[in-house]
Amino acid sequence: MGGNIVSTSARMRELYKEIQNSLFDMIPEKWNKIFLYASVIDGINSLETGEMYFYYIPKGILKREPVNVYEVPNKFNLEESSYFKMADNLYGIIKKLRKEYISTNGSLWTNIIISIADCTFKVEYGFENLATSPYSNYDRHLVFRYKYLKTGLNTYSKREKQMVIDYIEREENSSIRKDIYEESIYTAPTKNLVNFEKDAPTKSRKEERMEEIYELEKDSEFWPHDKKYIILESKPKSKNQIINTNKRWKEK
Repeated sequence: MGGNIVSTSARMRELYKEIQNSLFDMIPEKWNKIFLYASVIDGINSLETGEMYFYYIPKGILKREPVNVYEVPNKFNLEESSYFKMADNLYGIIKKLRKEYISTNGSLWTNIIISIADCTFKVEYGFENLATSPYSNYDRHLVFRYKYLKTGLNTYSKREKQMVIDYIEREENSSIRKDIYEESIYTAPTKNLVNFEKDAPTKSRKEERMEEIYELEKDSEFWPHDKKYIILESKPKSKNQIINTNKRWKEK
């Protein structure tokens, strides 16, 4: 089933930009793709419930596995409460987008999928009644991983595999509305990089440098062709520091 093109207000475009910046700030390494899922369900007495998660695909010469946002603090030795506050703020922006969407388009979406890949920002608005859906949050998470993260069905149980197949078939034949917004964006080379320490990295520092140099050369259109760069060593991370905002690259 295809999607309808949505009307977009100036405020919605501002919120799209805020979402993009929040996602970029929460990823502590270079990445290729980002995929986010969020839901908002209206309950009794205007009580809103829902969930949010997102994954990113790290950039590298070799194929890299998706990283779950909730694994980031442990993976990069970050202060959890501050990092998860950033996640809460991102979810808050998404709820603001929902309210603005109602004002602009006159309808209420229940779930949203955001993709950032190949310099394209895409938003898919879903209108299924999640409160009465035959599928659980866990089911939808499995479908999300299959469709967007390319998780193989062979990694699922027999029941999960059949559920995913049934879900997608039902979705393709459904008359439930789906709206789509899409725009081209420019994603500059990552400069807000997290310091790596605590747990020993799986790759040596030399291997990491080789990958970083390769990425600079491969993405050379973003950099002056007549300048050379050297890689700076990471500095010790202070207790409450989340993201190192110092430039990692310095002209030689």
